[in-house]
Amino acid sequence: MAPKDSGYIELAHQRAAEKKTHVSFPQLKYPSLRDDGLRHPVQWLQGKAMDDGAEGLWRVHEKIYDLSEFMNKHPGGEEWLELSKGTDITEAFEAHHLNPIAEKTLQKYYVRDAKTPRNSPFTFEEDGFFKTVKREAMEELKKIPPNISSKSNLIIDGLFGTLLVTSVLSLWFTNYWAVMVSYLIASLSLAWMAVAAHNYLHRKTNWRMYLFNVTLWSYRDFRVSHVLSHHLYPNTLMDLEVSAFEPMLLWNPRKKPLYAKFTFLIELAIFPAIFLISFFKRFSLNFLDESFFKKHYKWHDGLGFLLPLWMYVVSGASLYDSIIMWLWIICTGSFIFANIGANAAHHHPDIFKDGDQVKDATIDWGLHNLEAVMDRTDINGSLFKVLTFFGDHAMHHLFPTLDHAYLSYLYPIFLKNCKKFRGNFRMTSSVDMFMGQLKAAMKTDPNVLDS
Repeated sequence: MAPKDSGYIELAHQRAAEKKTHVSFPQLKYPSLRDDGLRHPVQWLQGKAMDDGAEGLWRVHEKIYDLSEFMNKHPGGEEWLELSKGTDITEAFEAHHLNPIAEKTLQKYYVRDAKTPRNSPFTFEEDGFFKTVKREAMEELKKIPPNISSKSNLIIDGLFGTLLVTSVLSLWFTNYWAVMVSYLIASLSLAWMAVAAHNYLHRKTNWRMYLFNVTLWSYRDFRVSHVLSHHLYPNTLMDLEVSAFEPMLLWNPRKKPLYAKFTFLIELAIFPAIFLISFFKRFSLNFLDESFFKKHYKWHDGLGFLLPLWMYVVSGASLYDSIIMWLWIICTGSFIFANIGANAAHHHPDIFKDGDQVKDATIDWGLHNLEAVMDRTDINGSLFKVLTFFGDHAMHHLFPTLDHAYLSYLYPIFLKNCKKFRGNFRMTSSVDMFMGQLKAAMKTDPNVLDS
């Protein structure tokens, strides 16, 4: 009977794999289109719309709303509602609206109750961790000095100015070492500016969010892959910042191919091309027949070409030399940005990944974010480092629409509620995060709970 039983179990596993169910949250549907095509942001939105039961409108919790007439009145900008139409926006609605007035406004656009259960493991109980922290944060924000976000503005504006100056100097200088120093400073400024710009693209439309596009990437795409996907469903199968790197980088604990042992070398090869890959992936959508793809491509997708034009016009160098130096800056900046992002907070053997055993099949959204994050002792505490290295990461996940300058003021109420609700807030060093990221990419066995 043993061989027969063994065969039966193997067949059961095979059928489960064919059905593609979640590992950590088996009650959920495996995300549609997750493993198909280019794994770009629009594809992610399409797949989510297939799974969410939003009926072509907007779903919040168990209700369907028609926000069409509200789109141009939305304080955060019309784009957020345009991108999320046809999906369940519960997590986005809860995380992006601290003021309870948003809930009253939403009720005006109620259409009907949803026909299907939510395809999400996360809860937002009024007496739960996240909603409690959110209410207390609203009161704490009233005590914070006004205009504190001006400090963040000075940092990103300074980085932008440094990029403009040093990119030209890298062409203007004739001394080799002067050229190299200017080029490296320009590359670092580009990368840090892109990380800092992420502080602005979480919020309503503003001119600083467009600085992200200087990289050739698109803040609009990043709003999907980072804000609507990664931030709301970190380290789950719905996290596009995990799936988009597969099968080259495999951070989820699974049986992995031999090349996973060479993750460090793979990252050295692909990280310099992240900015270029994102541009060509987005540009290719213009040649598809899908109308939404073409509508997704906007005027600001061309902003990245203003930097080489600036370098060419101001430096007096040849067009060829300007383009070559610009490509060096773009690729080096891409390498720096990707390394900062990959090693910032989410990839470590002790951090939750899909496949790990969970305490509860339904979990408070805020508590889940703490399971999926580790902060760094050598980054938190300095606004410059927080802005340029994705610091105060746990707090930023809970309050994504707040300027980073506000987050340090909220730690007392955050830590108090972590203790009250047993939130798993952890801190480690940047070195440990870097080593942990490589270990996570090679890790095959999921974490299990202590008995």
